[in-house]
Amino acid sequence: MIKTNKDNNSKGNIVVVDDSPINLRLIVDMFKSKGYEVRPVPSGKLALTAIKNLPPDLILLDVMMPEMDGYAVCEKLKADPKTKDIPIIFVSALDAVLDKVKAFEMGGVDYVSKPIQEKELFARVETHLEIRRLQKHLQERNNKLVATLQQLKQAQSQLVESEKMAVLGQLVAGISHEINTPLGAIRSSVENLADFLGKDIKTQLNFWQTIDHKQQPYFLELLRYPALQALSSREKRKLKRKLRNTLDSANIEHSDRIADTLVDMGISEPELSSILPLFKQPDGLDILDKAYEFFTLRKSTETIQTATERAAKIIFALKSYARYDFGTEKTEGDLIKGIETVLTLYYNQIKKGVDVIKNYQELPPILCYPDELTQVWTNLIHNALQAMNYQGKLRIDVEKNNDMIDVRITDSGKGIPSDISPRIFEPFFTTKVAGEGSGLGLDIVKRILEKHEGKISVNSVSGETVFTVSIPMITKEKADNSQIKELQISQ
Repeated sequence: MIKTNKDNNSKGNIVVVDDSPINLRLIVDMFKSKGYEVRPVPSGKLALTAIKNLPPDLILLDVMMPEMDGYAVCEKLKADPKTKDIPIIFVSALDAVLDKVKAFEMGGVDYVSKPIQEKELFARVETHLEIRRLQKHLQERNNKLVATLQQLKQAQSQLVESEKMAVLGQLVAGISHEINTPLGAIRSSVENLADFLGKDIKTQLNFWQTIDHKQQPYFLELLRYPALQALSSREKRKLKRKLRNTLDSANIEHSDRIADTLVDMGISEPELSSILPLFKQPDGLDILDKAYEFFTLRKSTETIQTATERAAKIIFALKSYARYDFGTEKTEGDLIKGIETVLTLYYNQIKKGVDVIKNYQELPPILCYPDELTQVWTNLIHNALQAMNYQGKLRIDVEKNNDMIDVRITDSGKGIPSDISPRIFEPFFTTKVAGEGSGLGLDIVKRILEKHEGKISVNSVSGETVFTVSIPMITKEKADNSQIKELQISQ
C-alpha cells in the first residue's frame, strides 16, 4: 500500500507542479485554506523525485514547463508501479482539443484550463480524491477477502487430514458456496465502478465544461440524500406516484423517468421542492443522470462493504461451529438492525419478485452474541427465499412476549412435507442435491439459539411456512440488577 505524509485532519495530500511561482503560490494558498496538505514543486524533474519519495493522493500538473513538460512527467509517473495509480489533473493555459486528448492519453484523469476557476478546480479535485479513496478501499477489502478465503482453503486441507476433523472438512465444503453471494455482490459492484471509470473521457469532460455555477448546487443537492432503506416494493411505488404527480403538476416532461431515478437516489416528496427548478432547464435530465452515476458509485462501495462483512460473518460461523465452546462475553445488540442487515444483503434477490412485509415492535438493545444472531437471520431468510424460488411474500414479525422476544419469519413457499419436518434441525440432513447444501444451516441456528437460552420451532403447510425464534429479553440494566440481588443474597 502506498503511504503518504497525509495529516489525520487533512482532506488530502496534493502535489502542485508549476514553473510559475505566482501560480504555485495561488494554488497552494487556495487549497491550504480548505484544509488540504499541499506541496509546491517548481519543475518537472524535481517533481519526479518529490513524488517518488513521498507519494501524494493527487497531483496538479502544469503542461508547459522548461526542461521537462507535464506530459513527460506524467508518462514517467505512469510507468513507475509506485506512482502509476496516483490521479493526475493537468492544469494548463493550453485549451486546444488535441492538448486535452494528449493529456488523457498520457494517463491524466482530468484537465482544467487556465485561468483557474476556483469552484471548478475544487470540484474536480474532490471528485478524483473520492474516487481514489474508493479505489484504495476496494483494493483493501478485496485483499482481505482473498486472504480470508485462502485461510479457509488452508484450514480445509489441514482438517481433512484426520478422521476427527473430517466433519469440519465437510462443513467447509458445504459453506463455501455461500461465499458466492457476497462475491457476486462485489463482482457486480466492481463492474459498476469499472463502468463509471471506463466511460469515454470526452463525455465526462464535456459534462463538466457545460455545467455552470447555477447548476452546481442542484448537482450537489441530488447527492446529499442517502438511499431510502427498508422500503417495500409497494412503498416505493407509492412514493414514485407522489413524486410523479408533483412533477406533472409543475408541467415537467419525463416525470415518470425522473421519479423513478429520484426514488432510487433516496429523494422523497418533501425534498423534491429544492431541486424542482432543475428539471425545468433543458439539461436537467443530463445533470440528473450524471448525479445518478455518482450515486451508483457510492452505492457500489457500500455494497462491497456489506458483502465483505457478510463473508467474514460466514467464516465466523464456521469457526464458531469448529470451536463451539470457546468463551465470549455477551454484548448489547440491536436485534432488528441485524435482520435489516441481512435484508439489505439479499436486496437484489428480493427486489425481483418478493414482497417483504415487516412488523417490528420497538425493542431495547439486548445482551446477546450479535454476529451469531445475524447468522440465524441469514440462514432463515435465505431458506425462506429459496423455498419461494424468490417469488412470493416474506413476512417478518418481531414482538415482545413477556420476558421473551419472538421473531417469526414466514414465507409463501410450497411448505415442508410432514415426514421431513421433524428432521430439518438434524446435522447434515438436507433435501438439496449434492453440492448445494451441507445440511448444517439449521443445526447451526439451533446451536446459536441454545447458546442464547432460546429456541426455534417450525409450523408448515402448503403456501405458508413459519419459523418462530424465541430469545430471552435480557437488557444490560436487567442483568446488572440481577447481579446486585445475587450479591445481596450471598451477603
